[in-house]
Amino acid sequence: MSYNTFGREFRFTTWGESHGPALGVTVDGVPPRVELDETYIQQFLDRRRPGTSKHTTQRKEPDQVRILSGVFEGRTTGTPIQLMIENTDQRSKDYGDIATSFRPGHADIAYHLKYGIRDYRGGGRSSARETAARVAAGGVAQAVLRHLLPDLKITGYMVQMGEMRLNRDRFDPAAIPGNPFFLPDATAAEAWSDYLDGIRKSQNSVGAAVELLIEGCPPGLGAPVYAKLDTDLAAAMMSINAVKGVEIGEGMAAASLTGTANADEIRMGNHGPRFQSNHAGGILGGISTGQDIVLRFSVKPTSSITTPRKTINRMGEEIDLITKGRHDPCVGIRAVPVAEAMAACVLLDHLLMDRAQTGGVRGEIG
Repeated sequence: MSYNTFGREFRFTTWGESHGPALGVTVDGVPPRVELDETYIQQFLDRRRPGTSKHTTQRKEPDQVRILSGVFEGRTTGTPIQLMIENTDQRSKDYGDIATSFRPGHADIAYHLKYGIRDYRGGGRSSARETAARVAAGGVAQAVLRHLLPDLKITGYMVQMGEMRLNRDRFDPAAIPGNPFFLPDATAAEAWSDYLDGIRKSQNSVGAAVELLIEGCPPGLGAPVYAKLDTDLAAAMMSINAVKGVEIGEGMAAASLTGTANADEIRMGNHGPRFQSNHAGGILGGISTGQDIVLRFSVKPTSSITTPRKTINRMGEEIDLITKGRHDPCVGIRAVPVAEAMAACVLLDHLLMDRAQTGGVRGEIG
């Protein structure tokens, strides 16, 4: 097995490499009669697409998606949906120097030790280019969620980029689509831009932190013990390239809290239970509570930098290596739409699992 498939009831399998002729995804488990076309999926790919600003890789890929199966007359048929995205701007010659060398911070050496062979052109299968296929799958998931849970909303945004941190007192979700950082603070975008320009010009890169806010998720999604909603959301985020840590609700900060400070007290509201706080991030015992789901993850600095770094080659010789090519000075920027896509896939998967297990029936209070 190569483990290229994600999900249980809603499943997708990605295929392709960074510098191959195309990449894509096969999506299965989609209910029939859901409205879906290429234009709807394309809007999500356009948010992830490279070359949209000076702050991302200048590889020029249109990321134009094609639906090859599973949709008829604008509606899903309930059969596997095959999506394809052609690669049109490969520069494989940029990677000739690393054919027998291992780039520090990259998966090169791990792939070689495991498989004994690797596609060195842009990292091949380990490249973040693979996430275009995930975003396409997420677009399908969003279409189904729009049909089944019209009040659900998934919003991703950056909360940190190196030394730059979001001032939550100026949090404005309307500002997110208006700047290249998915930053919910229009007044800070220029400062973030200047900061990243300095990082890029110094031939360096920087890490980031991304937050996801999921609103309108109904209670009851997830199951104990091995199908917890937070477990699957965390695994989905950790599967994204360069992600090194995930937290939900208070996350690591919970280690400094007392039980009285951390437990979310409950009262009865006009429409059912009303939580006094949300330290748990909307999930208790692996099951959604109906509150907003809040999670964050950290993204390491891009390992492809033009500053010489110490490494070895396949012959075991010690060398200094400069990584050529077109790379993101902060890969966390384009991780935002990927995270939204993965969250959509997890939520749809759990919604379908819950319908199979409980039929959507919920316990009554009051």
